[in-house]
Amino acid sequence: MARTQKRFVCQSCGAVTSRWSGRCESCGEWNTIAEEAAPAPGPAGSGLSRGGKGRRIEFAALTGTSPQPPRYQSGIQEFDRACGGGLVVGSALLIGGDPGIGKSTLLLQVTAALARKGVPVAYISGEEALDQVRLRAERLGLADANVQLATATSVRDIIATLEAADAPRVAVIDSIQTMWLDTIDSTPGTVTQVRGSSQALVDLAKRRGISILLVGHVTKDGAIAGPRVLEHMVDTVLYFEGERGHQFRILRAVKNRFGPTDEIGVFEMSDRGLSDVSNPSALFLAERRGQVSGACVFAGIEGTRPLLVEIQALVAPSSFATPRHAVVGWDSNRLSMVLAVLEARCGVAIGANDVYLNVAGGLRISEPAADLAVAAAVVSSLADQPVPPDMTVFGEIGLGGEVRPVSQRELRLREAAKLGFRSALVPQGRAGSAPSPRAPDGIAIDEIEHLSDLVARFQPADRPLKRARREGGSDRKRE
Repeated sequence: MARTQKRFVCQSCGAVTSRWSGRCESCGEWNTIAEEAAPAPGPAGSGLSRGGKGRRIEFAALTGTSPQPPRYQSGIQEFDRACGGGLVVGSALLIGGDPGIGKSTLLLQVTAALARKGVPVAYISGEEALDQVRLRAERLGLADANVQLATATSVRDIIATLEAADAPRVAVIDSIQTMWLDTIDSTPGTVTQVRGSSQALVDLAKRRGISILLVGHVTKDGAIAGPRVLEHMVDTVLYFEGERGHQFRILRAVKNRFGPTDEIGVFEMSDRGLSDVSNPSALFLAERRGQVSGACVFAGIEGTRPLLVEIQALVAPSSFATPRHAVVGWDSNRLSMVLAVLEARCGVAIGANDVYLNVAGGLRISEPAADLAVAAAVVSSLADQPVPPDMTVFGEIGLGGEVRPVSQRELRLREAAKLGFRSALVPQGRAGSAPSPRAPDGIAIDEIEHLSDLVARFQPADRPLKRARREGGSDRKRE
């Protein structure tokens, strides 16, 4: 009898090693290597070595037209927006998020909305019993929707069911970490099982034209558990974001073969489930206090939609030898860069202070255009002078202190004007480029070229921000 071969697989990155170790050499994670059975080798002389010929493939020209893929529109506008206009027939969608963020609630609402439109849908749960799903449906007011429920974890049984002639056209698998294939000798949730189960379900979606929605758990770092190859296998990857203390939830598309990436859908969580937020800018600015130093409104772009959000900063003297920089909703490394530019290029003394930065509403911003708004909030807090409440700010900052133009300026300004803002602090247009489009009526444009121009607008007469420069050196203490 042949001896069963074993191998050791990292459950974080999927790297395979010949022996166990406490730390994965590929990704650097600790205690992620597990023992699994190696796949059985094929018979000797099989495959290409036997000289068998494959089927000749046909090539096509680049010219020509391809029809747009048909879509299932749920009617939940923010979900359809994040998907690029609805679920594409025969596509595989992966949605991830922290436990309890609302993934199952959202997908149950989506399946119920599709069922009410006459689309045959199925909800297959591997984590909850039927009664638990029914209780959630009753709480959300969806008990009357014609959704087919099932509890199963065997991928073989699920594929046999979905290949029937009367199979549903949309199926939710909650979650992919609970699914298992009997042809793989490893426990559910391991890298090998997640990869094999996903591949089988994606093949089913392409072959039968069924839209598959996979729910994926996330790690402590916020990434979907399992190797990154799982994201490469599916057509669309959505992340469900949000803070537990906020009622807002953000559905962000990080990959979409049928629509724009970085598109977001904004939801509000209540006791009746998730509801669309048609005007997220007004909602994010609803609790804004105008005459407070350290607060600035940033006009950003998320996907194809302009979005206004408040950025708050607090600069306070540090009681420690090493000042603290705490960031919520933005990149901490980019904040360090902005602070360094303020110190080196504008002479603003911040080094001895703690700096706290927060994006109000639980939204996470990754756009470089937020640099100028962050700098304005920091300088406003340091000078204890509020930013004008009717002003919005956007622009990218370079290491030389220059303020660089950003894309879609007119779209940002139109959104600001629609919400009642009367002025905008923006970068100056590029020299030799086409003239900037005319600003919307009712909003005044204040263009700046260097970050020192921003600092000058918050320069208090009795307490200057700039440090005095000595001959042969500089004094870092504030005058």
